[in-house]
Amino acid sequence: MSESTSVSVEVEAPLAEVAAILSNIAGYPTWLSSIKKVEVVESDGEGRAIKANVSLDAGVMKDRATLIYDWSKAPEEISFTLDEADLMTTMDGMYSLKAIDGDTTHVTYQLGVELSLPVPRMMISKTEKQTIEQALKELQAQFE
Repeated sequence: MSESTSVSVEVEAPLAEVAAILSNIAGYPTWLSSIKKVEVVESDGEGRAIKANVSLDAGVMKDRATLIYDWSKAPEEISFTLDEADLMTTMDGMYSLKAIDGDTTHVTYQLGVELSLPVPRMMISKTEKQTIEQALKELQAQFE
């Protein structure tokens, strides 16, 4: 994974329910404000997206990207990498889930982005952190 930022939260829901929300890539625009549109291009035998075209709008970061999803460690880990994009040269992300008990899940979201434009790493890190915090807040809201 490239240089990245990570933030963790506790979600008041069982791990399986949190994993179900995060595994439904096509449903992201319904709850995740930074994802405007998703088109699943390829799915696995369980109906999970392997490749998806995603329209992103995370404040100062707007792009169209094709992401490749890795389900090999699901449901405890859901990760993605950038296949191609307009502005980004790298976008590696991972949700790590750990059951605290039957009703609470510890979620860590790690995100690393690099751009084709000359942007200071400090600004990229700040945007990564804001994007992650907003995504985790919106994830928690799905269970309130």
